[in-house]
Amino acid sequence: MAGEQQRNQHGDSVILLIHCPDRRGLIAAVTEFITKNQGNIIYLDQYVDPIKQIFFMRIEWELENFLIPREKIGEYFDTLLARRFEMKWTLHFSREVSRMAIFVSKLPHCLYDILSRWQTGEFVVDIPLIISNHLDLKPVAEQFGIDFYHFPITPENKREQEAKELALLKEYRIDFIVLARYMQILTPEFVQQYPNRIINIHHSFLPAFPGARPYHSAYERGVKVIGATSHYVTADLDEGPIIEQDVVRVSHTDTVADFIRKGRDLEKIVLARAVWWHLQHKTLVYENKTIVFT
Repeated sequence: MAGEQQRNQHGDSVILLIHCPDRRGLIAAVTEFITKNQGNIIYLDQYVDPIKQIFFMRIEWELENFLIPREKIGEYFDTLLARRFEMKWTLHFSREVSRMAIFVSKLPHCLYDILSRWQTGEFVVDIPLIISNHLDLKPVAEQFGIDFYHFPITPENKREQEAKELALLKEYRIDFIVLARYMQILTPEFVQQYPNRIINIHHSFLPAFPGARPYHSAYERGVKVIGATSHYVTADLDEGPIIEQDVVRVSHTDTVADFIRKGRDLEKIVLARAVWWHLQHKTLVYENKTIVFT
Protein backbone atom coordinates (compact mmCIF):
# COMPACT_ATOMS: atom_id res chain seq x y z
CA MET A 1 0.00 0.00 0.00
CA ALA A 2 2.97 2.34 0.42
CA GLY A 3 3.23 2.90 -3.33
CA GLU A 4 -0.46 3.77 -3.59
CA GLN A 5 -0.25 6.13 -0.62
CA GLN A 6 2.71 7.91 -2.16
CA ARG A 7 0.83 8.40 -5.42
CA ASN A 8 -2.33 9.57 -3.66
CA GLN A 9 -0.33 12.08 -1.60
CA HIS A 10 1.58 13.63 -4.48
CA GLY A 11 -0.66 12.90 -7.45
CA ASP A 12 0.89 12.63 -10.89
CA SER A 13 4.62 13.37 -10.85
CA VAL A 14 7.69 13.07 -13.03
CA ILE A 15 10.97 11.50 -11.89
CA LEU A 16 14.30 12.46 -13.44
CA LEU A 17 17.51 10.45 -12.93
CA ILE A 18 20.76 12.11 -13.97
CA HIS A 19 24.48 11.44 -14.00
CA CYS A 20 27.21 13.55 -15.55
CA PRO A 21 30.66 15.04 -14.89
CA ASP A 22 30.49 17.17 -11.75
CA ARG A 23 30.64 20.93 -12.17
CA ARG A 24 29.39 24.03 -10.44
CA GLY A 25 25.75 25.00 -10.86
CA LEU A 26 24.22 21.62 -11.72
CA ILE A 27 21.61 21.58 -8.95
CA ALA A 28 20.70 25.21 -9.56
CA ALA A 29 20.28 24.61 -13.30
CA VAL A 30 17.99 21.58 -12.85
CA THR A 31 15.83 23.15 -10.14
CA GLU A 32 15.56 26.38 -12.13
CA PHE A 33 14.34 24.41 -15.17
CA ILE A 34 11.58 22.95 -13.01
CA THR A 35 10.55 26.01 -11.02
CA LYS A 36 10.56 28.35 -14.03
CA ASN A 37 7.99 26.03 -15.59
CA GLN A 38 5.79 26.06 -12.47
CA GLY A 39 6.86 22.62 -11.19
CA ASN A 40 6.63 21.84 -7.48
CA ILE A 41 9.63 19.74 -6.37
CA ILE A 42 8.67 16.97 -3.93
CA TYR A 43 11.93 14.98 -3.79
CA LEU A 44 15.57 15.80 -4.43
CA ASP A 45 18.65 13.73 -3.65
CA GLN A 46 22.13 14.05 -5.10
CA TYR A 47 25.57 12.58 -4.66
CA VAL A 48 29.03 13.30 -6.05
CA ASP A 49 31.56 10.49 -6.41
CA PRO A 50 34.68 12.13 -4.92
CA ILE A 51 37.06 9.86 -6.82
CA LYS A 52 35.59 9.95 -10.32
CA GLN A 53 33.99 13.39 -9.93
CA ILE A 54 30.64 12.19 -11.26
CA PHE A 55 27.40 13.88 -10.21
CA PHE A 56 24.29 11.76 -9.56
CA MET A 57 20.78 13.09 -8.97
CA ARG A 58 17.20 11.96 -8.53
CA ILE A 59 14.57 14.68 -8.59
CA GLU A 60 10.79 14.42 -8.65
CA TRP A 61 8.18 17.12 -9.18
CA GLU A 62 4.42 17.37 -9.53
CA LEU A 63 2.98 17.56 -13.03
CA GLU A 64 -0.03 19.61 -11.98
CA ASN A 65 0.41 23.17 -13.34
CA PHE A 66 3.72 22.25 -15.04
CA LEU A 67 3.93 24.34 -18.21
CA ILE A 68 5.71 21.83 -20.46
CA PRO A 69 3.42 19.08 -21.82
CA ARG A 70 4.21 15.61 -20.51
CA GLU A 71 5.27 14.31 -23.92
CA LYS A 72 7.67 17.24 -24.44
CA ILE A 73 9.48 17.28 -21.07
CA GLY A 74 12.32 15.02 -22.18
CA GLU A 75 12.86 16.95 -25.40
CA TYR A 76 12.95 20.31 -23.61
CA PHE A 77 15.25 19.04 -20.87
CA ASP A 78 17.67 17.50 -23.36
CA THR A 79 17.83 20.66 -25.46
CA LEU A 80 18.06 23.19 -22.62
CA LEU A 81 20.23 21.35 -20.10
CA ALA A 82 21.36 17.79 -20.81
CA ARG A 83 23.51 18.49 -23.84
CA ARG A 84 25.16 21.49 -22.20
CA PHE A 85 26.14 19.54 -19.09
CA GLU A 86 26.86 16.21 -20.88
CA MET A 87 24.10 14.53 -18.87
CA LYS A 88 22.93 10.94 -19.18
CA TRP A 89 19.33 10.89 -18.03
CA THR A 90 16.09 8.91 -17.86
CA LEU A 91 12.56 10.20 -17.30
CA HIS A 92 9.74 8.34 -15.57
CA PHE A 93 6.16 9.14 -14.63
CA SER A 94 4.79 8.00 -11.28
CA ARG A 95 1.43 6.88 -12.64
CA GLU A 96 2.92 4.68 -15.36
CA VAL A 97 2.73 1.11 -14.02
CA SER A 98 5.67 -1.12 -14.97
CA ARG A 99 5.14 -4.61 -16.37
CA MET A 100 7.22 -7.30 -14.67
CA ALA A 101 7.93 -10.91 -15.68
CA ILE A 102 9.01 -13.45 -13.07
CA PHE A 103 11.35 -16.32 -13.88
CA VAL A 104 11.35 -19.29 -11.46
CA SER A 105 12.54 -22.89 -11.20
CA LYS A 106 11.38 -25.05 -8.28
CA LEU A 107 11.82 -23.02 -5.10
CA PRO A 108 8.64 -21.07 -4.24
CA HIS A 109 9.62 -18.79 -1.35
CA CYS A 110 10.65 -15.69 -3.34
CA LEU A 111 7.79 -16.14 -5.80
CA TYR A 112 5.15 -16.31 -3.05
CA ASP A 113 6.64 -13.26 -1.34
CA ILE A 114 6.57 -11.13 -4.49
CA LEU A 115 3.04 -12.22 -5.39
CA SER A 116 1.72 -11.49 -1.90
CA ARG A 117 3.21 -7.99 -2.00
CA TRP A 118 1.67 -7.48 -5.43
CA GLN A 119 -1.72 -8.83 -4.38
CA THR A 120 -1.91 -6.57 -1.30
CA GLY A 121 -0.95 -3.48 -3.30
CA GLU A 122 2.48 -2.97 -1.75
CA PHE A 123 4.04 -3.47 -5.19
CA VAL A 124 2.24 -1.29 -7.72
CA VAL A 125 3.16 -3.32 -10.79
CA ASP A 126 1.58 -5.52 -13.45
CA ILE A 127 2.68 -9.18 -13.47
CA PRO A 128 1.22 -10.67 -16.65
CA LEU A 129 3.30 -13.85 -16.81
CA ILE A 130 5.61 -16.28 -15.04
CA ILE A 131 8.23 -18.28 -16.96
CA SER A 132 9.87 -21.43 -15.66
CA ASN A 133 12.15 -24.25 -16.75
CA HIS A 134 10.06 -26.64 -14.60
CA LEU A 135 6.36 -27.27 -14.04
CA ASP A 136 6.52 -27.36 -10.23
CA LEU A 137 5.27 -23.81 -9.66
CA LYS A 138 2.53 -23.76 -12.28
CA PRO A 139 -0.16 -24.20 -9.54
CA VAL A 140 1.11 -21.01 -7.86
CA ALA A 141 0.65 -19.03 -11.06
CA GLU A 142 -2.84 -20.48 -11.46
CA GLN A 143 -3.66 -19.63 -7.84
CA PHE A 144 -2.86 -15.96 -8.52
CA GLY A 145 -4.43 -15.91 -12.00
CA ILE A 146 -1.17 -15.28 -13.86
CA ASP A 147 -0.21 -16.82 -17.21
CA PHE A 148 2.44 -19.55 -16.84
CA TYR A 149 4.85 -20.69 -19.55
CA HIS A 150 7.11 -23.73 -19.37
CA PHE A 151 10.42 -23.73 -21.26
CA PRO A 152 12.57 -26.79 -20.43
CA ILE A 153 16.23 -25.85 -20.79
CA THR A 154 19.08 -28.11 -21.89
CA PRO A 155 22.55 -27.15 -23.13
CA GLU A 156 21.42 -28.10 -26.64
CA ASN A 157 18.20 -26.03 -26.75
CA LYS A 158 19.11 -23.07 -24.49
CA ARG A 159 19.46 -20.39 -27.17
CA GLU A 160 16.38 -21.60 -29.03
CA GLN A 161 14.29 -21.53 -25.85
CA GLU A 162 15.59 -18.11 -24.88
CA ALA A 163 14.61 -16.79 -28.30
CA LYS A 164 11.06 -18.01 -27.65
CA GLU A 165 11.10 -16.42 -24.19
CA LEU A 166 12.25 -13.10 -25.60
CA ALA A 167 9.48 -13.16 -28.19
CA LEU A 168 6.97 -13.81 -25.42
CA LEU A 169 8.35 -10.98 -23.29
CA LYS A 170 8.02 -8.63 -26.25
CA GLU A 171 4.45 -9.80 -26.86
CA TYR A 172 3.59 -9.07 -23.21
CA ARG A 173 5.39 -5.68 -23.34
CA ILE A 174 7.58 -6.53 -20.35
CA ASP A 175 9.60 -3.68 -18.83
CA PHE A 176 11.81 -5.70 -16.47
CA ILE A 177 12.42 -9.24 -15.20
CA VAL A 178 12.86 -10.68 -11.72
CA LEU A 179 14.74 -13.97 -11.32
CA ALA A 180 13.01 -15.38 -8.22
CA ARG A 181 15.50 -18.21 -7.68
CA TYR A 182 15.63 -19.08 -11.37
CA MET A 183 18.36 -21.71 -11.52
CA GLN A 184 19.61 -21.04 -15.01
CA ILE A 185 22.40 -18.83 -16.34
CA LEU A 186 21.08 -16.40 -18.94
CA THR A 187 23.13 -16.01 -22.10
CA PRO A 188 24.76 -12.63 -22.86
CA GLU A 189 22.46 -12.33 -25.87
CA PHE A 190 19.43 -12.54 -23.58
CA VAL A 191 20.84 -10.15 -20.99
CA GLN A 192 21.66 -7.45 -23.52
CA GLN A 193 17.97 -7.19 -24.42
CA TYR A 194 17.22 -5.98 -20.86
CA PRO A 195 20.26 -4.01 -19.66
CA ASN A 196 19.92 -3.15 -15.96
CA ARG A 197 16.39 -4.52 -16.09
CA ILE A 198 16.94 -8.08 -14.84
CA ILE A 199 17.05 -8.44 -11.05
CA ASN A 200 18.58 -11.55 -9.48
CA ILE A 201 18.80 -12.87 -5.92
CA HIS A 202 21.41 -15.24 -4.49
CA HIS A 203 23.00 -16.14 -1.20
CA SER A 204 26.03 -14.04 -0.31
CA PHE A 205 28.33 -17.04 0.03
CA LEU A 206 29.36 -16.72 -3.60
CA PRO A 207 32.08 -17.36 -4.56
CA ALA A 208 33.21 -18.84 -1.22
CA PHE A 209 30.52 -21.52 -1.21
CA PRO A 210 29.36 -22.11 -4.79
CA GLY A 211 27.34 -25.03 -6.06
CA ALA A 212 23.96 -26.55 -5.29
CA ARG A 213 24.44 -26.95 -1.51
CA PRO A 214 26.00 -23.68 -0.26
CA TYR A 215 24.26 -23.75 3.13
CA HIS A 216 25.61 -27.23 3.81
CA SER A 217 29.12 -26.05 2.94
CA ALA A 218 28.75 -22.97 5.15
CA TYR A 219 27.49 -25.11 8.02
CA GLU A 220 30.47 -27.42 7.75
CA ARG A 221 32.83 -24.43 7.89
CA GLY A 222 31.10 -23.01 10.98
CA VAL A 223 30.35 -19.58 9.51
CA LYS A 224 28.93 -16.93 11.87
CA VAL A 225 27.06 -14.79 9.33
CA ILE A 226 24.96 -15.70 6.30
CA GLY A 227 23.50 -13.26 3.83
CA ALA A 228 21.79 -12.50 0.54
CA THR A 229 22.54 -10.20 -2.37
CA SER A 230 20.27 -8.81 -5.07
CA HIS A 231 21.83 -7.33 -8.19
CA TYR A 232 21.22 -6.45 -11.80
CA VAL A 233 22.25 -9.23 -14.16
CA THR A 234 25.13 -8.70 -16.56
CA ALA A 235 26.99 -11.00 -18.93
CA ASP A 236 29.51 -11.65 -16.12
CA LEU A 237 27.95 -14.24 -13.81
CA ASP A 238 26.92 -12.81 -10.41
CA GLU A 239 29.07 -9.72 -10.92
CA GLY A 240 26.36 -7.20 -11.84
CA PRO A 241 25.69 -3.92 -10.00
CA ILE A 242 24.47 -4.67 -6.47
CA ILE A 243 21.10 -3.19 -5.45
CA GLU A 244 20.57 -4.57 -1.94
CA GLN A 245 22.29 -6.82 0.61
CA ASP A 246 21.68 -7.99 4.16
CA VAL A 247 23.02 -10.50 6.68
CA VAL A 248 21.84 -12.51 9.69
CA ARG A 249 23.97 -14.09 12.39
CA VAL A 250 24.11 -17.86 12.88
CA SER A 251 25.92 -19.96 15.47
CA HIS A 252 27.06 -23.47 16.30
CA THR A 253 23.58 -24.19 17.71
CA ASP A 254 21.97 -23.77 14.27
CA THR A 255 21.41 -26.82 12.11
CA VAL A 256 21.64 -26.96 8.33
CA ALA A 257 17.83 -26.65 8.30
CA ASP A 258 18.16 -23.44 10.36
CA PHE A 259 20.72 -22.09 7.90
CA ILE A 260 18.38 -22.78 4.98
CA ARG A 261 15.35 -21.29 6.77
CA LYS A 262 17.16 -18.12 7.80
CA GLY A 263 18.81 -17.82 4.40
CA ARG A 264 15.55 -18.09 2.49
CA ASP A 265 13.87 -15.55 4.76
CA LEU A 266 16.70 -13.16 3.99
CA GLU A 267 16.52 -13.86 0.25
CA LYS A 268 12.83 -12.86 0.25
CA ILE A 269 13.48 -9.61 2.10
CA VAL A 270 16.51 -8.57 0.06
CA LEU A 271 14.84 -9.33 -3.26
CA ALA A 272 11.70 -7.44 -2.21
CA ARG A 273 13.76 -4.38 -1.31
CA ALA A 274 15.56 -4.49 -4.65
CA VAL A 275 12.30 -4.76 -6.58
CA TRP A 276 10.87 -1.88 -4.52
CA TRP A 277 13.84 0.41 -5.27
CA HIS A 278 13.55 -0.43 -8.96
CA LEU A 279 9.80 0.21 -9.06
CA GLN A 280 10.30 3.57 -7.35
CA HIS A 281 12.97 4.52 -9.93
CA LYS A 282 15.49 4.97 -7.13
CA THR A 283 18.34 3.02 -8.69
CA LEU A 284 20.90 4.54 -11.02
CA VAL A 285 23.61 2.35 -12.55
CA TYR A 286 26.99 3.84 -13.40
CA GLU A 287 29.64 1.46 -14.75
CA ASN A 288 29.30 -1.56 -12.45
CA LYS A 289 28.02 0.31 -9.41
CA THR A 290 24.47 1.10 -8.35
CA ILE A 291 23.50 4.36 -6.68
CA VAL A 292 20.34 3.78 -4.60
CA PHE A 293 18.51 6.93 -3.57
CA THR A 294 16.80 5.91 -0.36
